[in-house]
Amino acid sequence: MKNADLYLIPTTLGITSVDRVLPSYNTQIISDLRHFIVENVRSARRFLKQCNKEIDIDSLTFYELNEHTDRQHISEYLKPIRQGESVGIISEAGCPAIADPGADVVEIAQCEGIKVVPLVGPSSLLMAVMASGFNGQSFAFHGYLPIDAGERIKTLKKLENRVYAEDQTQLFIETPYRNQKLAEDILQHCKPQTRLCIAMNISCDDEYIVTKSIKSWKGKLPDMHKKPCVFLIYR
Repeated sequence: MKNADLYLIPTTLGITSVDRVLPSYNTQIISDLRHFIVENVRSARRFLKQCNKEIDIDSLTFYELNEHTDRQHISEYLKPIRQGESVGIISEAGCPAIADPGADVVEIAQCEGIKVVPLVGPSSLLMAVMASGFNGQSFAFHGYLPIDAGERIKTLKKLENRVYAEDQTQLFIETPYRNQKLAEDILQHCKPQTRLCIAMNISCDDEYIVTKSIKSWKGKLPDMHKKPCVFLIYR
């Protein structure tokens, strides 16, 4: 039986051409795979067609992995690998297993000694750090902050304290339709001298990555409604 691997396949971060952000090697790998673990089958099929118009989508097998998936069944998604056929994981945007349920599959693969192959592609988190002007040697990503207003403010202040105590860049994200509210909370509850970077629609034609002090941002926030954003704070 031939060796089979688990490929982590990055996708575009928004409406942009595949060849702008992904190497051709990825397309070669994708074209040879017949099994995919995906967050959303419809968008995964569309992405695969963008990579290679000749792909016979109907001949492929898709395993859906999202917040509705029973975690007890995830191990079954690796069955093709155990039978000698490689499998690819496709995230909704960016790199699989980073702030993404694909991490659960990778954990199982590592435990079973399956070779995990991360392919090159855009990561909104790393690209945001790169362009922010903040500390790129020590940074922490915290995912989504609490929805409850009181808990969110408490968390923001705790992260800001880490900025000054540990000289560490703090990153977090929000559901796109709540971006504006989170930004307003940051401006209201963080120190005036603390710097905030708003990194929005990274790698897309309308990419926006701007760093200012909290004081300078007041009254000048961009329209972030329903646009993917990464928020970073630093001293």
